[in-house]
Amino acid sequence: MGLLLESCTPVKYVTGEIKSDGIFIDTKDFLTKENSYRSYIVVRNKILQYPICVYRTDNNTYNALYLKCSHQGAELQVSDNQLTCPAHGSEFDKLGHVTKGPAAQSLREFPVVIENEQLFIDLKKKG
Repeated sequence: MGLLLESCTPVKYVTGEIKSDGIFIDTKDFLTKENSYRSYIVVRNKILQYPICVYRTDNNTYNALYLKCSHQGAELQVSDNQLTCPAHGSEFDKLGHVTKGPAAQSLREFPVVIENEQLFIDLKKKG
Protein backbone atom coordinates (compact mmCIF):
# COMPACT_ATOMS: atom_id res chain seq x y z
CA MET A 1 0.00 0.00 0.00
CA GLY A 2 1.38 3.44 -0.93
CA LEU A 3 1.92 6.40 1.34
CA LEU A 4 -0.97 8.84 1.57
CA LEU A 5 -0.90 12.61 1.89
CA GLU A 6 -2.03 13.47 5.40
CA SER A 7 -3.83 16.74 6.03
CA CYS A 8 -5.67 16.30 9.34
CA THR A 9 -2.75 15.58 11.65
CA PRO A 10 -1.65 17.97 14.41
CA VAL A 11 1.02 20.52 13.53
CA LYS A 12 4.52 19.09 13.76
CA TYR A 13 7.19 21.48 15.08
CA VAL A 14 10.91 20.91 14.50
CA THR A 15 13.99 22.99 15.35
CA GLY A 16 16.28 21.78 12.59
CA GLU A 17 20.05 21.98 12.56
CA ILE A 18 21.75 25.28 11.81
CA LYS A 19 24.70 25.07 9.43
CA SER A 20 26.34 27.69 7.24
CA ASP A 21 23.61 30.01 5.94
CA GLY A 22 20.53 27.96 6.68
CA ILE A 23 18.69 25.20 8.47
CA PHE A 24 18.66 21.48 7.74
CA ILE A 25 15.57 19.42 8.52
CA ASP A 26 14.99 15.73 7.90
CA THR A 27 12.48 14.72 5.22
CA LYS A 28 11.35 11.99 7.65
CA ASP A 29 9.84 14.74 9.81
CA PHE A 30 6.98 14.78 7.29
CA LEU A 31 6.09 11.14 8.02
CA THR A 32 3.36 10.33 10.53
CA LYS A 33 3.18 7.22 12.73
CA GLU A 34 0.78 5.77 10.15
CA ASN A 35 3.39 6.16 7.34
CA SER A 36 1.45 8.89 5.61
CA TYR A 37 2.85 12.32 4.83
CA ARG A 38 2.06 15.60 6.52
CA SER A 39 1.41 18.39 4.06
CA TYR A 40 3.55 20.77 6.13
CA ILE A 41 5.74 21.17 9.20
CA VAL A 42 6.70 24.30 11.14
CA VAL A 43 10.33 25.11 11.91
CA ARG A 44 10.92 27.03 15.14
CA ASN A 45 14.50 27.85 16.05
CA LYS A 46 16.02 30.42 18.40
CA ILE A 47 17.86 32.12 15.51
CA LEU A 48 14.56 32.82 13.75
CA GLN A 49 12.47 35.81 14.74
CA TYR A 50 9.43 34.08 13.18
CA PRO A 51 8.84 30.39 12.37
CA ILE A 52 9.05 28.95 8.86
CA CYS A 53 6.30 26.75 7.41
CA VAL A 54 7.61 24.10 5.02
CA TYR A 55 5.02 22.63 2.65
CA ARG A 56 5.53 19.30 0.90
CA THR A 57 3.80 19.61 -2.46
CA ASP A 58 5.06 16.29 -3.86
CA ASN A 59 7.88 13.76 -3.33
CA ASN A 60 10.59 16.18 -4.44
CA THR A 61 9.06 19.62 -4.07
CA TYR A 62 9.00 21.68 -0.90
CA ASN A 63 8.48 25.38 -0.31
CA ALA A 64 9.41 27.33 2.80
CA LEU A 65 7.50 30.44 3.88
CA TYR A 66 8.40 32.93 6.60
CA LEU A 67 5.41 33.18 8.94
CA LYS A 68 5.56 36.98 9.18
CA CYS A 69 2.57 38.81 7.75
CA SER A 70 3.58 41.15 4.94
CA HIS A 71 0.99 43.70 6.12
CA GLN A 72 2.22 44.68 9.60
CA GLY A 73 4.46 41.83 10.73
CA ALA A 74 2.26 39.68 12.98
CA GLU A 75 3.08 35.96 13.25
CA LEU A 76 0.83 33.93 10.99
CA GLN A 77 -1.21 30.91 12.02
CA VAL A 78 -1.10 27.75 9.89
CA SER A 79 -4.17 25.70 9.04
CA ASP A 80 -3.57 23.16 6.28
CA ASN A 81 -3.13 25.10 3.03
CA GLN A 82 -3.99 28.50 4.50
CA LEU A 83 -1.94 30.95 6.54
CA THR A 84 -3.91 33.54 8.51
CA CYS A 85 -2.92 36.73 10.26
CA PRO A 86 -4.62 37.00 13.66
CA ALA A 87 -4.10 40.79 13.76
CA HIS A 88 -6.00 41.99 10.69
CA GLY A 89 -7.31 38.88 8.93
CA SER A 90 -4.99 38.70 5.92
CA GLU A 91 -4.83 35.24 4.36
CA PHE A 92 -2.20 33.52 2.22
CA ASP A 93 -2.10 30.25 0.31
CA LYS A 94 0.59 27.57 0.67
CA LEU A 95 2.68 29.35 -1.97
CA GLY A 96 2.64 32.56 0.06
CA HIS A 97 0.30 34.47 -2.25
CA VAL A 98 -2.25 36.84 -0.75
CA THR A 99 -5.79 35.46 -0.98
CA LYS A 100 -7.40 38.07 1.30
CA GLY A 101 -6.22 41.54 2.36
CA PRO A 102 -5.38 43.93 3.81
CA ALA A 103 -1.93 42.47 2.98
CA ALA A 104 -0.88 43.31 -0.58
CA GLN A 105 2.49 41.51 -0.85
CA SER A 106 3.28 37.80 -0.91
CA LEU A 107 5.17 36.21 1.97
CA ARG A 108 8.95 35.85 2.01
CA GLU A 109 9.92 32.49 0.55
CA PHE A 110 13.20 30.67 1.17
CA PRO A 111 14.84 28.37 -1.39
CA VAL A 112 14.76 24.68 -0.41
CA VAL A 113 17.28 22.12 -1.66
CA ILE A 114 17.07 18.35 -1.05
CA GLU A 115 20.37 16.76 0.00
CA ASN A 116 20.50 13.08 1.12
CA GLU A 117 17.08 12.89 2.83
CA GLN A 118 17.63 16.38 4.28
CA LEU A 119 16.05 19.67 3.29
CA PHE A 120 18.30 22.72 3.34
CA ILE A 121 16.39 25.96 3.85
CA ASP A 122 18.63 28.77 2.62
CA LEU A 123 18.06 31.72 4.94
CA LYS A 124 20.33 34.10 3.02
CA LYS A 125 18.65 33.94 -0.39
CA LYS A 126 15.11 34.85 -1.29
CA GLY A 127 13.02 32.29 -3.15
